[in-house]
Amino acid sequence: MAEDPKSWNAATKLIRGGLMRSPWGETAEGLFLTQSFVYDSAAGADARFAGDEPGFVYSRYANPTTAMFEERLALLEGAEACRAVASGMAAVHVALSGLVQAGDHIVAGRALFGSCRWILSNWMPKFGVEVTYVDGPDLKAWEAALRPNTKAVLIETPCNPLLEITDIEEVAKLAHAVGAKVVVDNVFATPIFQQPLKLGADVVVYSTTKHIDGQGRVLGGAILCSQELMDEAYRDLLRHTGPAISPFNAWLHLNGLATMDLRVRRQSDTAAKLADLIGNHEKAQRIFYPGRSDHPQADVARKQMSGFSNLIAFDLGSRERAWAFLDALQLVDISNNLGDAKSMATHPSTTTHRSMSEEDRIAIGVTEGCVRMSVGLEDEADLARDVERALDAA
Repeated sequence: MAEDPKSWNAATKLIRGGLMRSPWGETAEGLFLTQSFVYDSAAGADARFAGDEPGFVYSRYANPTTAMFEERLALLEGAEACRAVASGMAAVHVALSGLVQAGDHIVAGRALFGSCRWILSNWMPKFGVEVTYVDGPDLKAWEAALRPNTKAVLIETPCNPLLEITDIEEVAKLAHAVGAKVVVDNVFATPIFQQPLKLGADVVVYSTTKHIDGQGRVLGGAILCSQELMDEAYRDLLRHTGPAISPFNAWLHLNGLATMDLRVRRQSDTAAKLADLIGNHEKAQRIFYPGRSDHPQADVARKQMSGFSNLIAFDLGSRERAWAFLDALQLVDISNNLGDAKSMATHPSTTTHRSMSEEDRIAIGVTEGCVRMSVGLEDEADLARDVERALDAA
């Protein structure tokens, strides 16, 4: 290819990036449903296993379909390396595990997805890794929590479910001063609206289940970083522990990338208008949307994001009102997923964050009245009518 794919703009990368056609010259990306591969000779097998000859060995390590997906996502993110895994939580687990060992320390934003909190609070301590939580927007808290043995920092921004914003660039400076690596969960922003590696992050993780698939079909995850860090921290861990993505799932994600820019921008435009509708309704006690001037970290959001996500959160004051809102929806689905073409709403304290203690939920602002909504691709007027009707019923 004469042109360097890195020189392409995002829309072209999402269509053409990583394309690897077989000798048959297919138009669509090939789906290689195979466990293993064959070799011309015993010497050829030896050379490929040794890494002296290019090619694939086993689909747990790499696969042509998966490789296309990884390269396309890496081009979009501006990363040297990408590895796809079976789910977003596999990505978070591997991203942290590859950086720490017994005696090390992790600092994380207090507001995290429930399963991320479980890994940090329940799993990491079993292996001698200590964890400290801080309020994400508080830079002084980050600085105070960091230690000489801090090896990893985990940031989720915007966070799940209340869309709190952490300043990636400033936290990265503080973390790097003590030699820690910065891991950013970029799911809510997507690579369309935020690129953490350019802001100083060392690792970016995704649940590709969300906006990248975007149609509620299959699970997946991804880890992106420099080639050096991938080789040092993750290559052998991924190879030998086996959190591999299915080639079929990778193929669906690969095709999902082709339309992600269009979907995410349209969804976010609608979300901004619905956020204003909800924020102006008498039943909403609080509204959280990074694109609104009343968001607590609106300035940081504008600094590091080029768009403000299709997620909205709001507080209706009580569980009874939140459930009444959800039950009154006729178009929007009640579902804990997000980033889908279909609009969805959920009650975080009894779904996505129910594994957290009530004390921990209240500490991050997740009350019984909170609702999180993921805006889809339905007509804006239809969604507005459905949401307003449900608010009236709350």
